[in-house]
Formats: sequence, structure tokens, C-alpha cells
Amino acid sequence: MTSPPRRGNRQRIRAMQAERQRDLMLRSRRAMRWLQPGLVVKRWLLTSGIGLVLALLGAAVWADLQPIYWTLWAIQEALGWITRVMPRGITGPLVLLVGIGLLLWGQSRSFGSIQQALAPEKDTVLVDALRAKSRLNRGPNIVAIGGGTGLSTLLSGLKRYSSHITAIVTVADDGGSSGVLRRELGVQPPGDIRNCLAALSTEEPLLTRLFQYRFSSGTGLEGHSFGNLFLSALTAITGNLETAITASSRVLAVQGQVVPATNADVRLWAELEDGRRIEGESAIGKAPSPIVRLGCLPERPPALPRALEAISQADLILLGPGSLYTSLLPNLLVPELVTAIQRSRAPRLYICNLMTQPGETDGLDVSGHLRAIEAQLASLGINQRLFDAVLAQEAIADSPLIAHYRSRGADPVVCNRRQLMAEGYEVMEAPLQGSRPTATLRHDPRSLALAVMRYYRKHKRDLQSSASQQAAHQ
Repeated sequence: MTSPPRRGNRQRIRAMQAERQRDLMLRSRRAMRWLQPGLVVKRWLLTSGIGLVLALLGAAVWADLQPIYWTLWAIQEALGWITRVMPRGITGPLVLLVGIGLLLWGQSRSFGSIQQALAPEKDTVLVDALRAKSRLNRGPNIVAIGGGTGLSTLLSGLKRYSSHITAIVTVADDGGSSGVLRRELGVQPPGDIRNCLAALSTEEPLLTRLFQYRFSSGTGLEGHSFGNLFLSALTAITGNLETAITASSRVLAVQGQVVPATNADVRLWAELEDGRRIEGESAIGKAPSPIVRLGCLPERPPALPRALEAISQADLILLGPGSLYTSLLPNLLVPELVTAIQRSRAPRLYICNLMTQPGETDGLDVSGHLRAIEAQLASLGINQRLFDAVLAQEAIADSPLIAHYRSRGADPVVCNRRQLMAEGYEVMEAPLQGSRPTATLRHDPRSLALAVMRYYRKHKRDLQSSASQQAAHQ
């Protein structure tokens, strides 16, 4: 009658023992991680240890070496007494193990105290956080140019690979909450900048959710997001949007920097194929006829120095994804940005959208998007190709979701790989929408960032291989 409870007790005991073993293994692995290179901790601990020894030696020399004699005599006497009590074969290993145990225990408690002081509510172990920080600090300098949800999606994926990210964001938005704040307060539209700050934030999710919170009721508040109001208030307090972004970046612990494309009050206009001219970013997004040319007032707006500096130091320059005429091309209306991109020797990659946008890119394939970019630059007197590599979505199979998009006037952006390669483009196709089925067709941050980093690493390997071949010929 008592055997089932005993059997249950044995199973619980085995489960507890297995749990203890797993915990011990986990702690052992974490301890071994401290021995891995790149944490930038061990070298400073060693430096501190050497400094302590030198300081003690200096004090001993100053005291005519008497402390050294006393210390050596005390150690000799203590070791002599210990070896008389216990054999040398037992004493040596025992003292060694006690010393190592005290060292590990002291260091683990020290690092635990540091973690408790810096991040008391975070679950990340300090060694893992240091390893991640070290890996991100070794990441490339990436400049991502664009706006809208496409840029923020890209940034949220890229922050897993580098802490040196600069987002150059269009400030031509005149619709929604940003448009209202722009008209009533005279500030630059904060919406796209807010999305990028939230995407690059490493702070607590609750703070990021607060920044993205949109009021659903309230006279004068409905439709506005907290982040837009926060940035507008900071702009009024600090005097300019750039300083407001810097302050917000500190609050959200932004990994990288977000920079407006210009500090001018830019307003877009577009010439249509039927001869009409429309004004305003929100109207251009619903153009009733194909767009021939894009422009802005004032013409030739100035770029911010931080944006130009980031481009000059970039290891990789990205354009897109995002609305072609309302998120991407407005950045290329800033002549200084275009000149800086031309001068850069970094690889430049255009990331194409998954679907066409009704009223803006109807019927355009990947080639059509690239021709629109080149035509826009040509209208500004620039005939050099800025982006000679393109990342596109691999062919998407028909599905009810595709049929739903087609019923609303959107089609998958087709990539004619052979044609593009014949025109001199480097073409990369990947499953950018991710592997999990979703209710919408949008870029998946992880899949997109992975494809971008594969392109960068391939380009880096090719460059290193070319350099080694040139060195061999010389």
C-alpha cells in the first residue's frame, strides 16, 4: 500500500537532483565564459592586480624591505606548521582549491553586486550582457536612410548585430498626428523619428510602449502618440529637434543615433504624368497618376553635420525599405547627403518593398523602383548610380493573403534577377517576410537584418580576397 508514495518520492528526489545538476552545469558554463576573450574585464582585473603588487612592493622598498622579510618569514612559518600537521601531498592541493574557491566566490559576488546596482530588475546575467555588448561594439558602422515603418522595422533587426547604427530619417510627413503638430506648433514632424527611437531602444519594454502609446480619446489628444507630444515639447524647450532627439535617446537608451535628414521645414511636391502638380506628402501617397518628378520647398535643404559624418565613416549604407516617393526619395532631395553617399567607399544596398503601393508605385517591379531612384537623381543633375546592389523578396507563392492585397490594388514586387544583373546590379533575394504566417505582408525584422548582414559579410570577404590577391601579385 505504501509503494506508490515511495516511488513518487524517488521520482521527486531524482528530479531535484537533475535540477541541481543542470543548475551546476549552467553556473559552470557561465564561469567559463569569463575566460573567453573580448569581455574587456580580465585585462583590467589583471592590471589592477599588478598595480596592487607594485604598490605593495613600493611601500616595502620605502620601508627598507622590512615588510617583505616579515611577510616571507610568516609564510614560511605557517607553511612549515601546516606541513608538519598534514602531509605535503594533501596540504598543497587543499590550499590550492581553497584559494581558487575564494577567488571565484569573491569575483562572482562582486559581479553580482555590480549587476544588482546597475540593473536590479533585469534577468540578463552580467557575463552574458558583457559578451553581447562586446559583440555589438565590434559591429560595423551602418547608415540606414528612409522613413516610415520600413526603416523602424529594419533598425529593430539591425540592433542585434551592431551598436554603431545611424538612422537618417525624412522629415517631410504632413499627415496624421505629425501633420497636426507640424501645423499647430510649427515643429518638424516627429512621427518617423519616434518610431526609429523606439526601434533602437534597449530600455524596458514598458517605457518603449509608453513612447509609442497613442491616445484613443480625449479632446485634442485623440490620434496623438505620447512620443510625438514628448518630442514636440522637448523641441520647444531645447529650441531644435536635433537636441530633443538626443535627450530622448538618453531616456530610451538608444543603441546608435537617429538624425533628421535636414533641419529645414521641408514640404514635398510632385509632378504627375498627366501634367498636374500636387503638394504635400499625404497627397503624394495617393497620387491619381504616375509620378514623374519629386521636389521640395525650400529647394536644396541643408543636411545636418552628424548625418554627413556618419556617412563618411560608414561601413554599409542602406536605403529602404519604405514608401518610394514619400519615405526614401525625400532624403535624396538633400544635396549634401547625396554628395556624401557618392564620396563614400562603403557598399550601398537598396532594400525593395514586398508589395507595390496603390497610387504611388502601381505596376512597378524592382527594376521600376531602381529606375525611379535614378530618374529622380538625374533630375537633380546626378547621373552616377548611388545604389548598385539590391535586396529583394524571393518569389511569393499565391495565397488568400496575396489575393486580399490584390483586391486592394497591391501586387508583389517582382524581381527580374537576370535583367538587373545584365544592367550591372548585384542582386540578392531572400525570404524577407519571415517563415511564420502573418496577417499582413511586411518585412520581418530578423529575416531582413540577417539578409543585410549576409550581404555585408560577403562584400567584406570579397574585398579581403581581392586585397590579398593584389598583395600576392605585388
